[in-house]
Amino acid sequence: MSEDTWAALADQFADGAYATVKGRVRTYVMHRQLLEQLPPAPATVLDVGGGAGHQSFPLARAGYEVTLLDSSAAMLDKARRRLDRLPAEVRARVTFVQADGESAEAAVGGRRFDAVLCHGVLGYQEDPEPLVAQLCRCVADGGLVSIMAGNARASAVRPAMEQRWEDALAAFDARAEVGVLGVPTWGNTVEGVSALLRARGVEPVQWYGVWLFVDWLEFGGVELDPADEKRVQATAAVELEASRRDPYRGLSRVFHLVGRRAD
Repeated sequence: MSEDTWAALADQFADGAYATVKGRVRTYVMHRQLLEQLPPAPATVLDVGGGAGHQSFPLARAGYEVTLLDSSAAMLDKARRRLDRLPAEVRARVTFVQADGESAEAAVGGRRFDAVLCHGVLGYQEDPEPLVAQLCRCVADGGLVSIMAGNARASAVRPAMEQRWEDALAAFDARAEVGVLGVPTWGNTVEGVSALLRARGVEPVQWYGVWLFVDWLEFGGVELDPADEKRVQATAAVELEASRRDPYRGLSRVFHLVGRRAD
């Protein structure tokens, strides 16, 4: 996606989507999954396509040294404004870099990080290989690569829950769709992304689901109240448990794959 496209979507994405129950569940579930795999703070983290920092700022709060890389000036502006509201010691642990993910290695001057995150970006690449190659070049020996991407094997869920039956039938064999932000996206599989990682010396060690029940409820027309804190916490706890178990994780519309480079 181009910078101009993200400029038009920045408010909707950063201020709207992440404030919903679904957005809060994504942040919570993935944060817990990351903490299961990341080395202890103050390890270094590169967040490629990190947007407004919703996933990496909690890591900075936890003591990690974060570099947030994004191609969009509008999204980085959102990130800076959000960071300004955080304590000074957290702000000191965050660095911003404006660049495309496909040029991440050059943009960070060849630096290697203890963990490289790329969440919700791969689906905007028709060919994911160049971006995955960059992620693997930026990770240090023994370091972690964390990728979140749309699950091609669950692509019929959204149109089916919206009762778009012809679209749902076509989705079983389709790889591309118009995503919730109104732009084209491409689904991926755990096996496909795992193969790309292995080819570049990063061995997959775990994968999780991300959205299951909240996704189905939203697309089925159920409104979840983000102000009902007790209900949100209970929802997040169920989603976290489902993310680790079969068959639930395989039914999630998004997957989270973690790989590690050999020492």
